[in-house]
Amino acid sequence: MAASGLPPLPPQFKPVQHFLRTAHELEKREPVVAYYCRLYAMQTGMKIDSKNPECRKFLCKLMDQLEAMKKQLGDNEAITQEVVGCAHVENYALKMFLYADNEDRAGQFHKNMIKSFYTASLLIDVLTVFGELTDENVQHRKYARWKAAYIHNCLKDGETPQSGPIGMEGEYYENEEVGSPALPNQESQSSSSAFEPSNVSTSNYTGIQIPPGAHAPANTPAEVPHSTGVTSSTIQPTPQNVPIVDPSFYNVQPTGEIRLSPEDFAKAQKYCKYAGSALQYEDVNTAVQNLQKALKLLTTGRE
Repeated sequence: MAASGLPPLPPQFKPVQHFLRTAHELEKREPVVAYYCRLYAMQTGMKIDSKNPECRKFLCKLMDQLEAMKKQLGDNEAITQEVVGCAHVENYALKMFLYADNEDRAGQFHKNMIKSFYTASLLIDVLTVFGELTDENVQHRKYARWKAAYIHNCLKDGETPQSGPIGMEGEYYENEEVGSPALPNQESQSSSSAFEPSNVSTSNYTGIQIPPGAHAPANTPAEVPHSTGVTSSTIQPTPQNVPIVDPSFYNVQPTGEIRLSPEDFAKAQKYCKYAGSALQYEDVNTAVQNLQKALKLLTTGRE
């Protein structure tokens, strides 16, 4: 499972290097997320070049890593059931996003926060292994990458970034290769991860919507250095703003006229899985929202 078991990365596979690095960093504390990062890299690499001998050799080794991880995590539902795996990765990405957004809105600008924004955007990319992204995830990815570039460049130039969405003047073009911020982390990181500001162009960036009042719980999976001695047992949860539940849901009675399709049942199951995964992170807000979505779909046939 170690990243060191892979041969040198072929130049053609530069677009996936940050996903592989993220997988290496997360494989101990979040092996499920690491697995899907490597799966995304594998699928993307196959599309880029699967015929070149060097590329084929790399992909074969990466496939061996995936098989070893799948065997090791074989009893984990997040590996055996895609809907659970999708919920797990999405919730972790959201946690990273909310941590960074919380720090941003508090005016706490630092490299750890920048990296969390960028990592969240990478993990949203990883969600494409499960299918098409939701509009909300597309917006979160775009905003996270823009914020990572904007704050990084401000700090590099000795300027103080502005908190929150601000004017959104600048745009990240997703068809361009942008390196991740050069940040300290728990693993060694090469200089090739330096951000490339020249690839972040300035243009119209209006219309991005951010979750209102995005404040991460105290146990969000931030990049906390090991030396801090912080453990899950010492972290105290912070009060959360739980969304108001529609009173009509308490006495809901499904009518016999509603015909639910197999797709509707699959979506309802997905929302319930998302809620369960959110509760693992003590994220009551996300859990309630997803349960309400499932209940509305099952009782009205509409989302």
